[in-house]
Amino acid sequence: MKGLADQPSYIIELLEGGVTLEDVIDGHICEQALVEKNAFVVGDLGVLMRQHLCWQSVVPHVQPYYPVKCNSSPAVIEVLASLGLGFICANKAEMSLVLDHGVPPENIILSGVFKQLAHIKHAAKNSIQHLVCENEAELSKIGRLHPNAKLLLQLTTEAHAAETSMAFGSSLKSCRHLLEVAKELGVQVVGVTFHIPSSCQDLQQAYTHALSDARCVFDMGVELGFNMNILDIGGGFTGSEFQLRQVETAIRPLLDAYFPQLSGVQVLAHSLRLLLSNYLTLDTEFLYYMNKGVYGPFDRKLLGNSIAAPSVHKHALCAEEAMYPSSLWGPSLDPLDQVVEHCLLPELSVGDWLLFSNMGVCGLEELSCLPTAPPLPVYYTVSTSDWYEMQEAGVALDGAMKSFSFLPYSA
Repeated sequence: MKGLADQPSYIIELLEGGVTLEDVIDGHICEQALVEKNAFVVGDLGVLMRQHLCWQSVVPHVQPYYPVKCNSSPAVIEVLASLGLGFICANKAEMSLVLDHGVPPENIILSGVFKQLAHIKHAAKNSIQHLVCENEAELSKIGRLHPNAKLLLQLTTEAHAAETSMAFGSSLKSCRHLLEVAKELGVQVVGVTFHIPSSCQDLQQAYTHALSDARCVFDMGVELGFNMNILDIGGGFTGSEFQLRQVETAIRPLLDAYFPQLSGVQVLAHSLRLLLSNYLTLDTEFLYYMNKGVYGPFDRKLLGNSIAAPSVHKHALCAEEAMYPSSLWGPSLDPLDQVVEHCLLPELSVGDWLLFSNMGVCGLEELSCLPTAPPLPVYYTVSTSDWYEMQEAGVALDGAMKSFSFLPYSA
């Protein structure tokens, strides 16, 4: 297929004629066998399309917004921008990134508890009006530097407080005070945002409390003369369609009661895990200790996230072959550098490869966080069937994916 740019920054391998993602992994492992073995990443862009279609079919009334901090790969940003998603940005660099990919300012939200002055100024300069705010100090900064801002008040939830044991967001009482201060400063408040963690066991109760509180904040805002029209129900999606349907079951009657469609309130949510959970596959060499650990592509482990047990590449597992309790460690010899604490694996040999699937919720720029470590190679792929669906959804050859060139994959 003809390339999309004269000098593309990235190559996407187009899988034709029955070629699979496993074939791509096999091919790149063979390449690594000819040189010094190193970990690499394969990104299946078709997953983004399939997960987006899943989102639209299950929660069509909720607009997906993507938090850029989770994975700022240009490939991910370009595909999601072409599909019309909104973006949650945490700083100036992330705002510039999505703006450079043609995302309109009205589809960008600047988040963060305490934003640097330069970031607020950058948002104002680029007409990014939607900002998250949860305290009076932040409100005063925004009022001074970005008087045309439209604020979303960060509302605390019982579920999030129970998970973090830290104050996060504003209580109902504090929201009333912030609304009054915003009125005095002449800053517009247009909505509410909150977060229910994916670990929450009782979604129905958590969303009942959160949406009831959000309705109270909306009513207080309307009372003070604000045009309240955006409700952000946050993230917390695990990546499974089953859990997404659980959330839909929990929120649908509550939204109908508190924020019916005729009210004109736009409901949005952070779709990072559903979109990215299956996007990346990470392969690494096993040497009793692996050659990559928590100070590299598995850094999410340091933030309290678990890493699922891997599979063994091309391991001909016989029915009677023994499986042994195993743990997987990075190369640093640091006691913290434990990637997987317990898993069952066959007896491994030096040079075996381990495949870690569903590694998409991580920033590619952080996959080699040590300053002396070279970045991991990333190979983008998409099947012809997924690419045709992406084109039908708006990822056009002549306008989108400008930084990429498509080449047929050859093993």
